[in-house]
Amino acid sequence: MEQKHLPIHIGFIMDGNRRWAKERGLTTPQGHKAGADALERIVEACFERGIRHITFYAFSTENWNRPAAEVSALMSLFSRYLDSLLDRWENSDKAVYHHTRICFIGDLSGFDGKFRERVDRIESLSKTKEIRMTMNIAINYGGRADILQAVNRAIQEGKTELTEQDVDDRLYTAGQPDPDLIVRTGGEMRLSNFLLWQSSYAEYYSDPCYWPDFDGARLDAALEAYAKRIRKFGGNQ
Repeated sequence: MEQKHLPIHIGFIMDGNRRWAKERGLTTPQGHKAGADALERIVEACFERGIRHITFYAFSTENWNRPAAEVSALMSLFSRYLDSLLDRWENSDKAVYHHTRICFIGDLSGFDGKFRERVDRIESLSKTKEIRMTMNIAINYGGRADILQAVNRAIQEGKTELTEQDVDDRLYTAGQPDPDLIVRTGGEMRLSNFLLWQSSYAEYYSDPCYWPDFDGARLDAALEAYAKRIRKFGGNQ
């Protein structure tokens, strides 16, 4: 596909891990582990296709309301994933790990110091690379909370009247382009509090497959659908 028809920024709502596991007689943690493996595949697939920015909705502010055992398993999975990222960014020969910047977006204050130290190290390591792609991992993220923290920051800085640019500059994704395409798996048709401000004019694509089964071919189908869209941004083009 020609570069001009590719989205610059894709947001992924990774839905269906639990349903995928249930249909296979597996545990919920096994479903989430399969989802983490799919994330790695899609990171590489996006890099190979020349996508410049990707954002994965890994854990929402509402996900804390899930059963305690599931939340605990997810936290353990995140910790192992951070260790895996550190190893890959330090030792892998794959180009994607030498040319991708990683940003963690969301409220990380609720995580322990060791978790945040690894996040800081990964972000620092990836900043030293020759960047071709930026990957955002949204953890303890909510679109409403993102807007609220941006507004509160502006108030704390003494602003009494805000412009859209004032909010843009204080979002977790400040300095990055808004998503052109939001892809959701699992057949659902909602944003679920994901990048609400940033995705105001994004194209939406729903795939019926569960996230662990999402692969390069399904990504290509989403990209082909996007290329056929006529984006008007509220105008009459």
